[in-house]
Amino acid sequence: MSIVLKRTGQKMPLVGMGTWKLPNAECADNIYHAIKVGVRLIDAASDYGNEKEVAEGIQRALKEGIVKREDIFITSKVWNTNHAHDHVKEAVKYQLAQWGLDYFDLYLVHFPIALKYVDPAHRYPAGWFGDDGKTVELQNTPFQETWQAMEELVDEGLVKNIGVSNVAGTLLLDILRYARIPPQVLQVELHPYLTQQALVNLAKQLDIPITAYSSLGPQGYFEMGFKGTVSLLQHDLIVNTAKAHGKTPGQVILRWSTQRGIAVIPKTSVDTLTIENQACNSFDLTEEEINAISGLNINLRLNDPVELDPRLGIFA
Repeated sequence: MSIVLKRTGQKMPLVGMGTWKLPNAECADNIYHAIKVGVRLIDAASDYGNEKEVAEGIQRALKEGIVKREDIFITSKVWNTNHAHDHVKEAVKYQLAQWGLDYFDLYLVHFPIALKYVDPAHRYPAGWFGDDGKTVELQNTPFQETWQAMEELVDEGLVKNIGVSNVAGTLLLDILRYARIPPQVLQVELHPYLTQQALVNLAKQLDIPITAYSSLGPQGYFEMGFKGTVSLLQHDLIVNTAKAHGKTPGQVILRWSTQRGIAVIPKTSVDTLTIENQACNSFDLTEEEINAISGLNINLRLNDPVELDPRLGIFA
């Protein structure tokens, strides 16, 4: 199952694999095995610090003939320190060189936040803070400048599609006022504890597909009760729905998104879970089940830059 991107007609798989915080030592093997079991969408970013390892896994699969380059949909992102016009192009070329690729299928603006430029020779990935490791250094670069540079990447064939991430409705509408090439994908945090229904409705009206990250909600250390919540994987509603369908809680949560046309990029370093995630479209939830799961919304945001600095309140 896939989503057809409007401008290019390219097909983006509905279920892929995220790479945020995949351990570097295991990352290449994780990606290689994921491709072997059918994963065709890989989501990465410079700030994840594991680009070379992700690329190694992909290149291994390519060299063994498991897939061809055109069979894999690769997403990456331009980081906050590269928002100025010339730095956008510098960033994508630097990343492509690390990956050993000629193009990305989708290139996103990671956050609508411009930070002070950091030369990759000085520090890479640049991260959120300056050299002191604790100060956020902003840069006065308008988003329009960044977006027009992104459009030029398409013109030059460095990327096939461009989009945005962590963008709210107001900015999304503003981008469309000046965009020569509209965003082809909107990637945001989205799970039953954060349904973002108004944004989902807006994107649907604008014909902009959504990719959900953190699509399984609180996990790992969050299971201990992050902000007073229970892990969605352990929530009675999810567990009982999974039992009713003979599926796992994770598959139910992912299907809640994909059945509504929202792509998901769950991350795991466990090969069996990768297979499980890929099989999440093998059943359908009822409308009542989808509505009940949506009713779990408590606007719980796991990834909010405002917690780093009050000037980063992009979701205010």
